[in-house]
Amino acid sequence: MRDGAGAGHGENARDGAGAGHGEDARDGAGAGHGEPGPAQPAGGTPVRGMSGAAAGGQVPGEQVPGEPLWQSSPPGSMYDYIRVASFSIGPDGLVDQWSLRAEQIFGIPAERAVGMDPIEAFVAPDLRDRGQRKMAEILDGREWTGVIPFRKPDEADGDADTGDTEGLAEVYVMPTTTDAGERAAVCIVVDVRTLRRIETDLAASQAIFGQSPFGFLLIDPDLRVRRANERFASTFGGKPADHRGRGVRDYLASPEAERVTATLRRVLETGETITDMHITGVVPGSDERRHWSINLYRVHSGTGRPIGVAWLGTDITARRAAAREAAAARRNLALLNEAGARIGNSLDLETTARELLDVVVPGFCDLAGVDLYQGLLVGDEAPPGLADGSAELRRVAYASAVSGAPLVGGPAPVAVGAVHHYAFNSPCADALRTARPRHIAAEDGGRALVQSTLAVPMVAQDTVVGLVQFSRTKGSEPFGERDRELAMELASRAAVCIDNARLYRREHQRALILQRSLLPPGDPEASGLDIACRYLPGNAATEVGGDWFDVIELPGHRTALVVGDVMGRGLRAAVAMGELRTAVRTLALLDLEPAEVLSALDEIARGLGKPGGPSQAFGTQGVQGGIQQVSRTARKPRDADLSEVYLATCVYAVYDSVTRRCTFANAGHLPPVLVEPGEDALMLDVPPGMPLGVGGEPFEEVEVELPEGALLALYTDGLVESRDHPLDEGLQAFVGALTDPSRPLEDVCDHVLNTLDTHHGEDDIALLMARVQGLPAESVGDWTLPREPRSVGRAREYARAQLLSWDLEPLVDTTELLVSELVTNALRYGEGEIRLRLLLDRTLVCEVWDAGLVQPRRRRARDTDEGGRGLQLVGLLSAAWGSRRTPRGKTVWFELPLPDGETGLTDPAEALLSLF
Repeated sequence: MRDGAGAGHGENARDGAGAGHGEDARDGAGAGHGEPGPAQPAGGTPVRGMSGAAAGGQVPGEQVPGEPLWQSSPPGSMYDYIRVASFSIGPDGLVDQWSLRAEQIFGIPAERAVGMDPIEAFVAPDLRDRGQRKMAEILDGREWTGVIPFRKPDEADGDADTGDTEGLAEVYVMPTTTDAGERAAVCIVVDVRTLRRIETDLAASQAIFGQSPFGFLLIDPDLRVRRANERFASTFGGKPADHRGRGVRDYLASPEAERVTATLRRVLETGETITDMHITGVVPGSDERRHWSINLYRVHSGTGRPIGVAWLGTDITARRAAAREAAAARRNLALLNEAGARIGNSLDLETTARELLDVVVPGFCDLAGVDLYQGLLVGDEAPPGLADGSAELRRVAYASAVSGAPLVGGPAPVAVGAVHHYAFNSPCADALRTARPRHIAAEDGGRALVQSTLAVPMVAQDTVVGLVQFSRTKGSEPFGERDRELAMELASRAAVCIDNARLYRREHQRALILQRSLLPPGDPEASGLDIACRYLPGNAATEVGGDWFDVIELPGHRTALVVGDVMGRGLRAAVAMGELRTAVRTLALLDLEPAEVLSALDEIARGLGKPGGPSQAFGTQGVQGGIQQVSRTARKPRDADLSEVYLATCVYAVYDSVTRRCTFANAGHLPPVLVEPGEDALMLDVPPGMPLGVGGEPFEEVEVELPEGALLALYTDGLVESRDHPLDEGLQAFVGALTDPSRPLEDVCDHVLNTLDTHHGEDDIALLMARVQGLPAESVGDWTLPREPRSVGRAREYARAQLLSWDLEPLVDTTELLVSELVTNALRYGEGEIRLRLLLDRTLVCEVWDAGLVQPRRRRARDTDEGGRGLQLVGLLSAAWGSRRTPRGKTVWFELPLPDGETGLTDPAEALLSLF
């Protein structure tokens, strides 16, 4: 159905409902509201005409071509909403005029309606008799109005909106006469369903407006309140009618009012809808800031004309507070998460304190400082705090997002690194004494830049290690209870990390002391070698390592050169290094071959990590405790899975200054580097073997003859290995740095370290360099003696003559006596030829060789024994003596210091008398 409500907006209408607005109408409904309409031609066909009662004074000549509707009044008439139709009844009781609105309401076109009996067509059968009587009364000149149910003819379509064929019409019948003087009638019909729908819509609108839990305003085009509901009035006081005519500035202060006014104007002009716009203000009788969320949309009349803006607002103050709390909680969780990720990455006290401040400034506070007990920083176990809480502290870190803002709590600003203390009655001293945080309010009556400070003690393992201060300046929100809890958590985390750093620093210093005590003191010396060495610990942030080097003097003016590296780091690695170094020195003094030394070291290394091994059996439990622990371990095989495996690499070389030959054995270490005079440096091809502690594989030996002036370099991987460079690149750089071996060894070491500064990493570095200076031929006396008794006297003669040629007359008697004893023992207990050799260097060494395998054994002779005192005499008269195995027998040797005027020689006669 075409609704007649739209006729006021230019629709083509035939009824009188729009005639009052200039519509083109055929019935008399709009012509003076009750006067007869224009005459119609014979046959009853409706004639289109112009009503002379058109509003606005328009005349037919003013009609715009192509526009069937005249409308001079503004839209919004009641006829735009109410469906009003008209038709007329002739003297015969039949329809003789039928409007377009009648077509729309009843669903019958004018061609069919004219000439119909309205009672027969629209009234139900059981009401037709009554309808006929009413029709007769109307034609007798009586007016009538009433509600009539009607039905549409069967062939008519249902209502376009509802699909109904039954209707309810309110009819107003006005008697009239025709030009011939006959009685007729004009009927005005209103669709009751439209009226009921408008009534329902008005009631619903009133209920929504009045009963809404939100503040509801209708603002007119002048931006004045046209209507307010009870909810809005309950918030801002008065009755809803009291707010009529008020503007935005009556409720909000500038500049909020200007912002809302501009928004309302934009909504009114553009029709844009605004949702969840937040505004802030106060309500009458309160200073509390309130927050509202408002929705704005433009309101139109039924004709589409804008009539104002609807304002729908709700109080979100509590929601905003909850959102702030949630945001604060999220921020705090994010801070704690960041603190967990950033604090404690370094085992350095000052760095850890700075990491804490990097987290909290400016995310949590505007400035902060960390003070630590001075005693803890210098290695004390517990803070040497005074009874009054004013112990000395050192400012280790400070950060500020505001320039020129000092921390409160002290009489003057404290520089980073300065040692200070807090007065007894200060909040900071109280926080240190009680281990509880203290809030420090603003000073100077609120005129100070710093407005709120939290002094939080740093507690780790029930020990206060320091104090951290968090401060906020003007413009920042003061610290609350939630901030206090967060500050305590941050300080606690930092305290644990700082305490760990303190413990690490202490252990690291002890490990360094242990490690350096195990290295050779000073500059080592050796016969036939010029030696220089360097040891560089790793960076301060790393633990001590297991690198070591050693120079061991062996009998016969030979020297053992050792460089090793225990895999792993920390105190355990340093202790294992010390044990291996001690074992190397012990094995070297036994004068074993290099391969035998490494094999014995391999066995020792495999026992280091086992329960009851060297690292535990000789600990605090002693030897007996180690034996007991081994027994317990044997009863619990599963503990073997927990044993720590110690692996180490090592190069062991023995250099003979007489022959200038060096014998190498390698246990998984980097190869030695040799630089011969006039030649490029090269890495010696020494079989690497397996690392110590692996076991199962024998070690090989390589003997190399070193020319005079050659340079030999032994080193650990920390010199050439780095996470940023391949190992081969570091080795090549090291070889390339040894370009001038003729320079002083100290300069060569410095040059190598400076050149390889970008190639080595954070590991420890051990570098041992030796320049070959062989023993001159004139410093060696070597004789072979036949196996006969007269060889003893001949040996004395050779020794005397050689010593006199060396200008060592003070040693002649002692040397002759001792040489006689050793040669006599070789004749009595040895085998094969006898070889006598005298070596002169920093000391005098005498060696007697024979092919026998039985080692001499020193024993105590009884007073009645005629012999057995030879080796005792050797021990009394010499500085050192011993024996060692050789590939074809054994060598017995003794050593005498050179006469220098300071070391006195033992008189042989007195030594002989002391034996009895």
